[in-house]
Amino acid sequence: MEDLTALDSGFCWGAATAAYQVEGAVAEDGRLPSIWDTFSRVPGAINGGDTGDVACDHYHRWPEDVALMRRLGLNAYRFSVAWPRVVPTGAGAVNPRGLAFYDRLVDALLEAGIRPFVTLYHWDLPQALQDLGGWPERETAYRFAEYAAVVAGALGDRVTDWTTVNEPLCSAWIGHLEGHMAPGMTDLRAAVRASHHLHLAHGLGVEAIRANAVLPASIGVVYNLSPCEPASDRDADLAATVRMDGHVNRWWLDPTAGRGYPADMVEVYGTEPPVRDGDLETIAAPLDYLGLNYYFRQIVADDPGGPAPYARQMPVPGATTTAMGWEVHPAGLEQLLLRLTDEYKARTLYVTESGSAFADEVRPDGSVEDPQRTEHLEAHLASCVRAARSGAPVRGYFAWSLLDNFEWAYGYDKRFGLVHVDFTTQARTVKASGHRYAEIIRAHQS
Repeated sequence: MEDLTALDSGFCWGAATAAYQVEGAVAEDGRLPSIWDTFSRVPGAINGGDTGDVACDHYHRWPEDVALMRRLGLNAYRFSVAWPRVVPTGAGAVNPRGLAFYDRLVDALLEAGIRPFVTLYHWDLPQALQDLGGWPERETAYRFAEYAAVVAGALGDRVTDWTTVNEPLCSAWIGHLEGHMAPGMTDLRAAVRASHHLHLAHGLGVEAIRANAVLPASIGVVYNLSPCEPASDRDADLAATVRMDGHVNRWWLDPTAGRGYPADMVEVYGTEPPVRDGDLETIAAPLDYLGLNYYFRQIVADDPGGPAPYARQMPVPGATTTAMGWEVHPAGLEQLLLRLTDEYKARTLYVTESGSAFADEVRPDGSVEDPQRTEHLEAHLASCVRAARSGAPVRGYFAWSLLDNFEWAYGYDKRFGLVHVDFTTQARTVKASGHRYAEIIRAHQS
């Protein structure tokens, strides 16, 4: 393990979750369906036919989960607020029972000395808004701003750290172009429209938080990024790599940085994002931090017969892979942190998600040994240290995930947690990786 002194004394040692993946209680206390409640009931959409109906039952078991965070020594917790729990129809009436849940959670975190990082959108669009067209429609961005104002007004007297939108790439490209996530569309024009309105929602959300939070707000956006490298030195693969970088990285980073949409990608998609006067300025609202979710790099080959961006990710022969089939490549995290520092001039960076799924071994004594996840954790933290030593303003690391949970289209089969969850009994068990994380945190704080 690298020398942790390169990380500043106020470093955030955290873990992350998302509402639909952990809360359960999908029909309690006034919550109405989200697009994921709907999508999870499409035959064949989710492995095993799983849903988030119960998930980790965090809605009822949150005191136990906060106690687990204290046991691990976390000083920060990144979680999302469920839009359909707070504004169940997506607009209009606010549900006080839904807000009360997050009130209780925030108070408990602060009492435990844990800094809450609130994400406003982690993919669970109210189904009522999807019925009106969802993210391809501009009105959805306005409804998001109204919802953001509600949450900031309710929690902004105690919460200082905010994320507007988490991984809009997944919502736009995987949800509207590839069809593997909610709402399950395969329409390039709709995907480009959705991408713009997610960007716009972010910018409007920044304005709403600043206008309604009582305490000074630190606001960012979270992107899942990948270093892109060519599979060969063929001209076609080199060009495909530029397109893939545009698709997964520049399309998201450039508008936020005030550069507008990459012209080469507009040409690749063959459809213009529906930009109106003032949109690009709104999207480029000054931020306090950028959040990076990193899981894998992309080795890219030309794929002229495939969907946009007409490039595909290739396997890496002999590489160590997770249960998701993703290559373990910790150097990519350092590479991205330095790119965000040098090319995008980020003032503050958080690694808002980093983690790995492996098949865990539950021993007869009930302990959970997960040496591959432990190794993955140590290697990626070491990448953070090296990036910090090279000048990247890395201020925190959030392990994905605190708990084994509903892993979207993969259902409950893929386990990312530092804490094992028995989904039959809901019993929680800290894994060996969780114990190791606690040791690392203690070493830095001592």
